[in-house]
Amino acid sequence: MSWLQLHLHTQANSADHLEQLLLNQGALSVTLQDNADQPLLEPGVGETPLWESTKLSALFPQNINLENLLDALSQQLGHPLPSYEVEMMADEDWERRWLDDFSAMQFGQQLWIVPSWQTPPDPNACNIILDPGLAFGTGTHPTTAMCLEWLAVNPMKGLSVIDYGCGSGILAMAALLLGAELAICVDNDPQALMATATNAEQNGIDASKLVTCLPEELDGTLKQQFGSAKHGCDLLMANILAGPLITLAPRLIDLLRDGGQIMLSGILSEQCTAVTSAYASSMMMQLPHSTDQWIRLNGQK
Repeated sequence: MSWLQLHLHTQANSADHLEQLLLNQGALSVTLQDNADQPLLEPGVGETPLWESTKLSALFPQNINLENLLDALSQQLGHPLPSYEVEMMADEDWERRWLDDFSAMQFGQQLWIVPSWQTPPDPNACNIILDPGLAFGTGTHPTTAMCLEWLAVNPMKGLSVIDYGCGSGILAMAALLLGAELAICVDNDPQALMATATNAEQNGIDASKLVTCLPEELDGTLKQQFGSAKHGCDLLMANILAGPLITLAPRLIDLLRDGGQIMLSGILSEQCTAVTSAYASSMMMQLPHSTDQWIRLNGQK
């Protein structure tokens, strides 16, 4: 079976209404994408902002009457349609396009992130099997990639690690496969904790070496693992956002042992100074590492 895909170019204030009209006309799915390379960063609680210029892509069966569809949409809008393109796509093209967008990625000499349908390029390396489409991180974003690059070239053997804001658990899994002894994964989203546990199991990681908890459960988890809630870890990783990194600075610093290392990411270039200042009084911060507009910070307590 083939499919017809209708791409409409509109503005944020019209996107929701147009999406509903497309669904009412029988669209099997509607996806919204940035149409002008505009980042959306740190939305407020409860906010679901859209890009100022938004592209809606609606999928229909091939046999839909395109002329009738376009007329119906225009009538319901009460004005001519915004600019659009129509694309015909066969089943195999649809699947192939999705699969081709994600391939195995290498970090350092020994760490790979590999989708489940591919054979690991180096079977003897540290291979994390992780598929795209997860909302919690698969290594494709520069913030995650910079963290994986650092993990791949720094000694992990025997370390205790806290992954604060663990998402998919990708950083914790990488640390464990590279030799860390224990990873405590913290996230305020229970679904992220479930994703982390599932991904760890699928990668054959010993359940006793990867522990998940909500932020309010962390002290109890530390006490259970080390006998004291004040036990500091060897490495703390937090790939979240600049605002939370600044707010959480005293807490994250306190979770490190003396001499422990910190790795922070999710920081835009213009936010680097503010985040560094929040940690510099208690830690020796290194020069930032940057990729595109994103920053990774490392330091030692």
